[in-house]
Amino acid sequence: MTTAADAVTPVRSAGAAPHPRLSVNQATIKYAPLRQALDTVAGAGVGAIGTWREPVAEVGLAEAVRMVADSGLRVSSHCRGGFFTLPPGTARQRALDDNRRAIDEAAALAAAGAPGSAPVLVLVAGGLPEGSRDLVDARGRVADALADLVPHALDAGVQLAVEPLHPMYAADRAVVSTLAQAIDLAAPFPAAAVGVVVDTFHVWWDPALAASIARAGAAGRIASYQVCDWTTPIAADSLLSRGYPGDGHVDFGPVTDAVVAAGYIGDVEVELFNQAIWDTPPAQVVARVVQAFDAAVPLPR
Repeated sequence: MTTAADAVTPVRSAGAAPHPRLSVNQATIKYAPLRQALDTVAGAGVGAIGTWREPVAEVGLAEAVRMVADSGLRVSSHCRGGFFTLPPGTARQRALDDNRRAIDEAAALAAAGAPGSAPVLVLVAGGLPEGSRDLVDARGRVADALADLVPHALDAGVQLAVEPLHPMYAADRAVVSTLAQAIDLAAPFPAAAVGVVVDTFHVWWDPALAASIARAGAAGRIASYQVCDWTTPIAADSLLSRGYPGDGHVDFGPVTDAVVAAGYIGDVEVELFNQAIWDTPPAQVVARVVQAFDAAVPLPR
């Protein structure tokens, strides 16, 4: 997915305006309702936001669409769909139907956003079903779910974005653990319908990462690039161990260079799950995101 501001030459100036391709994922300011999140991001001079389903549901899709249109922001992605590993039955069908609604939300929000918005729905595959140890079977159910959803995604003009999660989440959240696995799942379908997410928190450790990014780019399947840092010690809730870029162990240079070389020109989201960050006033968080991104992520302007 190649949307948003085009890249030109690198700039690194103290006090510079926010990077034109920076997007603040709404999870970074989790406690801000949608209106406050939009106002805070736009007020900081950031051009894009990644939306989440729960804050949209709180106000209703129609009102959320009006808010996004009024904000002047691009929508870089909508999060999240997925959780496809349930066995056949009523619960699985409900999950698929809910994903179709999420596809429609992503289409509506992107259409309401400023030019360059990306109709992308981020997918988290789901973990092992209760009582199962069969990763192969669970990944097969993810593939089946994609096949079920692709016709609706194509009709809506939405790219489903499979996000691999770090292997520590394979049991309970995502049986897709590497970018290569995500690309393999996407490969049977048109790139316009199924892409992948490159999220530094989840993939920075992977020795095959550069090759996988190149492969995804060659196929036109990089739907989203998300950046945050891996901080240690890991929090008691491992989901909350993300840090601002530059605060942890990720070397953002090689990953960003690979994503740029692969042809991705869309927005780059900062998505932070961290209780201390969530407890900080949203305007302070966004200001820190702007500074950290410019200092740590060598993205051409």
